Amino acid sequence: MSTTLPNHAKAPPAARRRGPSLLNVCLTPKADVPRPVLIAVGIAVWLVVLAGWSLLTYGNLIPSLFLPSPGAVLDAAQRLYEDGTLGEHVFASVRVVLIGFAISSLFAIPIGMLMGTFRIVQGALEPIVNFMRYLPVTSFVPLFILWIGIGLEQRVTVIIFGTFFQQLVMVADVSRGVSKELLNASYTLGSSRRDVLLNVLTPASVPGILDTLRVTMGWAWTYLVVAELVAASSGLGYLSMKAMRGFQVDVIFMAIGIIGLLGLITDQAFRILKLKVAPWAQ
Repeated sequence: MSTTLPNHAKAPPAARRRGPSLLNVCLTPKADVPRPVLIAVGIAVWLVVLAGWSLLTYGNLIPSLFLPSPGAVLDAAQRLYEDGTLGEHVFASVRVVLIGFAISSLFAIPIGMLMGTFRIVQGALEPIVNFMRYLPVTSFVPLFILWIGIGLEQRVTVIIFGTFFQQLVMVADVSRGVSKELLNASYTLGSSRRDVLLNVLTPASVPGILDTLRVTMGWAWTYLVVAELVAASSGLGYLSMKAMRGFQVDVIFMAIGIIGLLGLITDQAFRILKLKVAPWAQ
């Protein structure tokens, strides 16, 4: 005796149903997109930019005096690398940024934590911090030269002044954003105020602090050019100013590109550091 299965029993199981298309995934807010797709899209955008740049320059649509070709920029980098000039200027700029950023972060992180944790510290410092962070850094460069002189100290001071007050506000916001219920639960379990500050509030703030350092490092690279445009004898900003006087636009583009590349490297370094130090925050 044969048994005939009903039609609904022959239907494919739910596991065989087609999932959402890649287009739907890409257009869905906060949806996880496959990493190969993200890499391919990023590369595609760079290829479009390079293609447009090449079209404008090799097609003689824009004179080379205003926009050099990619090949001219690479030739300038190779020329300066071979004579040792490029390495000297890159090292000088990296040293200024790292020293200034390290000093700024060393003071901004603990003070910002205090601002975000204790209302009395916030009330005392917030008015002057909010005033100082809106002052233009470029207007202080002549004063720094007058007070400090020219040299490494003056350039480092520009980096510190440009990043310190921004870091204070952002670190304070991170500390202030830690859940108060988390602190109350720690008190309930018998923790002292010191334990809560060191073992609860600080670890909870670490991911946000690393994000703050990552963002403000980008500002430090931006202020580097300001620091080296005046009264400097080395660095990528100085190299750009020197090239401008000789109408060497290819060298200017090369210096800009190297600053962007160095900024990208430091940005990725902070991403990796966050993965290692605060993997729970991913």
